[in-house]
Amino acid sequence: MPTLGSRGILLLRVSAAVAVVIGAKFVAHSLGWEVISLNPLFSGLIAANVFLMGFLLSGVLSDYKESERMPGELAAGLENLAQDLRGIKLAKPEAKVEACLAHVAALGAAFLDWFYKRETTNALVERLDELTVHFAALEPWTQANLIARLKQEQGNLRRLLVRIHTIRETSFIASGYLIADTTTSLLCLGLVLIRIDPFYEAIFLSGLITFLLVFLRTLIRDLDNPFGYYERASGEDVSLKPVEDAAARLRRLAG
Repeated sequence: MPTLGSRGILLLRVSAAVAVVIGAKFVAHSLGWEVISLNPLFSGLIAANVFLMGFLLSGVLSDYKESERMPGELAAGLENLAQDLRGIKLAKPEAKVEACLAHVAALGAAFLDWFYKRETTNALVERLDELTVHFAALEPWTQANLIARLKQEQGNLRRLLVRIHTIRETSFIASGYLIADTTTSLLCLGLVLIRIDPFYEAIFLSGLITFLLVFLRTLIRDLDNPFGYYERASGEDVSLKPVEDAAARLRRLAG
């Protein structure tokens, strides 16, 4: 989940890019390499690049907003399974639900490990599929409609797993990132070579525009994967608090 350290790394990376551009600007000014004059075309290119960044940002935000709901839905699905199993035990004390309840608790811990890539997707799918065996063993103790509801929750968990895996492993419009990265790099080079008088204004404007462009580009890359808990520099991840709380309650319930 987002931490001060990860956001500090983000600002450090952006500040490093700004420092490189400003340092190069000093060198270019000292050597007389400022060969580009300030004109409306250059301003238009900056505006066009910001527009492209806005398009990419709006695209990744749609997935991000969807992703914000997923940990809560995942936590609710796991706890629904546990409470239905608990209900079977309350209705029929002789029902042997302990193994299935322990498996659901272990599944909650496995989901947390999977978010941090300490568990593979295939292994988690197999754990989820093992619920089918436990549900079959419960059929003598409960009604068929309750077993169907348990299987429906299992299917919802599988759907969430596949969707989260797709979001975190797929980049949003790779060609869009390519052109955004290319134009940002060329514009930063242009800021180094452009001639603006007086020089202190050139330093201020070059640093500010570089900060804006690089920060936007870095932020969009970060938002593109809302489940980047395994990445040290990822600072804009959705909260896993619902899953963590649910896993803790499941451990207590399983005994």
